[in-house]
Amino acid sequence: MSPTAPADPTDTGRILDALQPLLPDLSVGALLGFATGVALRYIGRVVLIVVGVLFVTLQLLAYAELISINWLRVQALTEPWLRQGGEQGAQWLGRVLTANLPFAGAFSAGLLLGLRART
Repeated sequence: MSPTAPADPTDTGRILDALQPLLPDLSVGALLGFATGVALRYIGRVVLIVVGVLFVTLQLLAYAELISINWLRVQALTEPWLRQGGEQGAQWLGRVLTANLPFAGAFSAGLLLGLRART
């Protein structure tokens, strides 16, 4: 068979027959992954709003001289924690979300689509 010759239609049929038992797991995995991705986006937005409101509140209290904030100390305390969380957090979340899932590949693909979806 030459490289430019069309594929044998029976090959495609055999591939589809082999994949048919896997389709329910793949579709459920992709759907659950997409839903999880969208949920994580919304939760992330809420967390960012809460952090922003907290920062504005602290700044207003500091402006009114009700409290004094040592921002250099805050940075020194949080920087190692945030660095470690950023490096290990994504790996940990991936392990937690795909633990014991036979359709982890479809779930992961759906999760990435859900995180990027414009809903």
